[in-house]
Amino acid sequence: MTLDLARWFGFGPPQIQAREAYALWSETYLPRPHNPLMQAEQGVVVPMLEAASPRRALDAGTGTGRYLPLLASAGARLAIGLDASMPMLKRQADGAPRVCGDARRMPFRDASFDLVCASLMVGDLEDVGSWIREATRILRRGGHLVYSDFHPSWTSKRWRRTFRTAAGRLFELAYFPHTIEEHLMLLERASLAVQAIREPRLSGGSAPVVVVFHAIKSR
Repeated sequence: MTLDLARWFGFGPPQIQAREAYALWSETYLPRPHNPLMQAEQGVVVPMLEAASPRRALDAGTGTGRYLPLLASAGARLAIGLDASMPMLKRQADGAPRVCGDARRMPFRDASFDLVCASLMVGDLEDVGSWIREATRILRRGGHLVYSDFHPSWTSKRWRRTFRTAAGRLFELAYFPHTIEEHLMLLERASLAVQAIREPRLSGGSAPVVVVFHAIKSR
């Protein structure tokens, strides 16, 4: 086992859990891809959304609503953002419908949407299966699930999620690592047919930073 000596001796940024972290991060979290990882992820996801041409779409873990205008541009007449953090939702400025709630127990009827997407949200969930089952429930038959996660390479590279508050304080946001095999097993159990898996890298990077899944609910 390799020790993170900075944290062991108290020199590293304090690690905090999701609810507290997003409340603090909301002060500086912009509604656009504001780092290279998000840019790489969005560059892969957007063509999937456009190809799906959704009419009713949900962005789970929407945060400040980065994907809501992109869903509208992809054809969605209704694009709803759901997030567990009210401080993040309050930062949205486009007026799109928004709901504060848990992505594992979403307040929508069965078959309410023809596309559900989520950007890096599942890294905050230990039980990804509960999210996939719930997303499947609210999708109509033939509907699309498009979501991303931190690539398993994060574990081997010992990468960390850090952010600064408006006051300049540095924090680390904990995340739950998931393997690609785990995702595929859970998607299969939910009767979702995988259409694509993408593993974008940063420009000049040797290791993938994100993994993106596109699956369709069986008809």
